[in-house]
Amino acid sequence: MATRRGHNEGSIYQRASDSLWVGSINLGYGPDGKRKRKPIYGKTRKEVAEKMKAALRDQQLGVLITTARQTTGQFLTRWLEDVARPSLRASTYETQESHVRVHLIPSFGHVPLQQLTPQHIQAFIKYKLESGLSPHTISDIHGILRHALGQAVKWNLVPRNVAALVDKPRWERPQMNCLTPEQALQLLVAVKGDRFEALYTVAVPLGLRRGEALGLKWEDVDFDKGLLHVRRTLQRVGGKLQLTEPKTRTSRRSINLPQICIAALRGHKDLQRWEKRLAGDRWQEHELVFPTGIGTPYEPNNLKRHLQRMLDKAGLPHIRIHDLRHTAASLMLAQGIQPKVISEILGHSRIGVTLDIYAHLYEPARQEAADRMDQLLGGL
Repeated sequence: MATRRGHNEGSIYQRASDSLWVGSINLGYGPDGKRKRKPIYGKTRKEVAEKMKAALRDQQLGVLITTARQTTGQFLTRWLEDVARPSLRASTYETQESHVRVHLIPSFGHVPLQQLTPQHIQAFIKYKLESGLSPHTISDIHGILRHALGQAVKWNLVPRNVAALVDKPRWERPQMNCLTPEQALQLLVAVKGDRFEALYTVAVPLGLRRGEALGLKWEDVDFDKGLLHVRRTLQRVGGKLQLTEPKTRTSRRSINLPQICIAALRGHKDLQRWEKRLAGDRWQEHELVFPTGIGTPYEPNNLKRHLQRMLDKAGLPHIRIHDLRHTAASLMLAQGIQPKVISEILGHSRIGVTLDIYAHLYEPARQEAADRMDQLLGGL
């Protein structure tokens, strides 16, 4: 009498072509919505039945490999389209897609997904380091692969995340070049009368990201309440300048404006009215606070070059646009503003980010804390 088939166990039959016994188990539905089955072969019916029992047990334990044909490259391409694209900002997706296409797929995209090992990834990291790619970039690529393979585990395509078994390369955060309070004043004096005077007058005290400053619209400036609302950022995506969502949820924020910023923005609005009349029919209204001379979005790289000219005019060393953000943090710390408040002004995802980035700036505060303990308890 034939034995009853187990749950998810398909029929067992003998193949006429080579007399092998064949069975299969149901793997459920794959990410493409199609039912997946795993074939199992043996010389006898009993052998196939035993292999199927073992496979079903592995499936219940979550260690069954569900597909043998999909390559790592095929999986990564599908992951980018189905998981990364719908969930990431356009600019972030563009960066991750580039890393997958340029680095990961050429290195081991041909390797069957189930055969990808920690050794493949370790060899990849070693090769990229020797070829001169920065440890920071390699660390980012490793993070993308780890995230993607984590999804493969959830989809039951592989039994484990092999990228999680490999340490990413260590890298040191680049040295920050903050302007001192005196240098910050020199820069603001140098930009007096420039059409972007207000941009620097806002960016230096508030630490706006470049894309945040260039993405501001006049509706984001509340002169009555003295608030600046950061709601979008200007990014180059797919070769075109686009207004996109801020970097993180906490990047979308409202900031109290110092009076110096309010005055600068009021003056800038008057200047823009004059530029609009001067441009006439050439003006394209986008309601941007810091557009080009005809109202269109301003190229971020042009702002980088503009900053270098202003630094030369002020007699200051060259720094990056992002260093103005670091300057704002250092100025706020020097004024004794609490890290939590600084984190909120800068739009960091959590206060730990602020503390990690600016840990070296807290050294005077730590020494002051030690001195105060001496004053309090030194007489014991």
